[in-house]
Amino acid sequence: MADRRAALRRALRRLVPRSVRARATFAATAVVALALGGTAVALLGVLQANLTRDVRESAARQVDEVAAVAVREHLPPVISNPGGGSVRVFDAKGNLISATLDVVPRTIPPPPGPPSGPDAGAGAPFKRQLPHRLDEKAVVKLVDGSGQRVVSTSVLGPDGPVTIYAAVSLGPVDAAGRTAAAALAVGLPLLVALVALVTWRVTGRALRPVEAIRSEVAEITGHDLHRRVPVPQTGDEVSRLAVTVNSTLDRLEDAGQRQRRFIADASHELRSPIAVLRTQLEVALAHPDPELWPELLADALQDTVRLQDLAADLLLLARLDAADPVATELLDLDLLFADVLAARPADRVTVRVELASGARVLGNRTWLTRLLTNLVDNAQRYADGLVEVQLAVQEGEVVLEVRDDGPGIPESERERVFERFTRLDDARSRELGGAGLGLAIARDLAEHHGGTLVAAEPDAAQHPRGARLVARLPLAEPPLCGS
Repeated sequence: MADRRAALRRALRRLVPRSVRARATFAATAVVALALGGTAVALLGVLQANLTRDVRESAARQVDEVAAVAVREHLPPVISNPGGGSVRVFDAKGNLISATLDVVPRTIPPPPGPPSGPDAGAGAPFKRQLPHRLDEKAVVKLVDGSGQRVVSTSVLGPDGPVTIYAAVSLGPVDAAGRTAAAALAVGLPLLVALVALVTWRVTGRALRPVEAIRSEVAEITGHDLHRRVPVPQTGDEVSRLAVTVNSTLDRLEDAGQRQRRFIADASHELRSPIAVLRTQLEVALAHPDPELWPELLADALQDTVRLQDLAADLLLLARLDAADPVATELLDLDLLFADVLAARPADRVTVRVELASGARVLGNRTWLTRLLTNLVDNAQRYADGLVEVQLAVQEGEVVLEVRDDGPGIPESERERVFERFTRLDDARSRELGGAGLGLAIARDLAEHHGGTLVAAEPDAAQHPRGARLVARLPLAEPPLCGS
């Protein structure tokens, strides 16, 4: 049973149009067809009811007109009827005493009671007999196929009670219904077809830019990310889609350029220590003097460490770019940074530390340690003799400032120092060591923790010269009691 239902669902899915254009046309056409079909049925029903009511009211008016005369005077054998219906008048014995010219004998039933007169038994073709009470009207619909509405009433005339019948044909009603049905049968399919055609054309025009976007994106490869999709000047959803696609292509192009630049810079940085290491090894082989080996091995080890540090930096940048999730915990930065700074080896530059308590953040211990280490390493590299590390809590943020008394960073270069493989001129040169990745990694680490890192203006009053790097991290909410 389940297999049969699944097969039925698959068959129904195959019947559903595949394209958006076809589905939209099918849905619009089906809705319009159902709406028009229901409207047509309701319209025919209302038309039939209204026309039938008009026929009944016409017969009632004719009965009233004849009854008004029958109450005052004797009716002539032949009466005129401007309403166009057939009128018959019977006396209390059932005798036909007056009628219009179109009356065929024995077609109108006598009033209830023992039949008498030449028209006795004429009531057989009718569905029911009419009541025989004065001033009462009743309606009978013929069932013998004659298609008439009959209205009767009984009044008291000069010679006694008489019953008046007025019959109006339902033929015009049926003819009008057939005409309306025929018109709807022809008009509705044409209207539905017109709706389908218009929907097909409109959706085709609306989806034409989408197809242009699709075909353009399909042709774009990694070598021509400069291409863009056409943007229709309609201001609608398709236009916004094109703008979004172009924005995505902009980001892809920028990412591709940064990746190529990163690879080129990394290759350049790796080539220098590798070349130096190769030279040292070649010298060692060319001069197998044991007295020279310790110095050569020390230099080779130094270059190997430099290669190792550079490879570690590149791997960390790749991980940061991938935005892989890392383990986080609630950390007291004052305690963490105190341990990190205490474990650093002695340096020619004095490091002055001011760590405020309560600086709690949610982050990764290793990455926050690397953030502080990179900032302090950078400051010690260019300081003349003093580096200051200050940790404070300000307005819901943990603020880490690292200042040095070196040459400082020119205002025009304060953003460029955070670019990868960037070195400034003068003091900040290659000879001081590093590959130009320290501050770039530090900013990425701060942003990964929801914070920022900027090169701020030095405090002219207390620190008129040197660099001032400020990192801001979101302060962790204190845990609830009992949690």
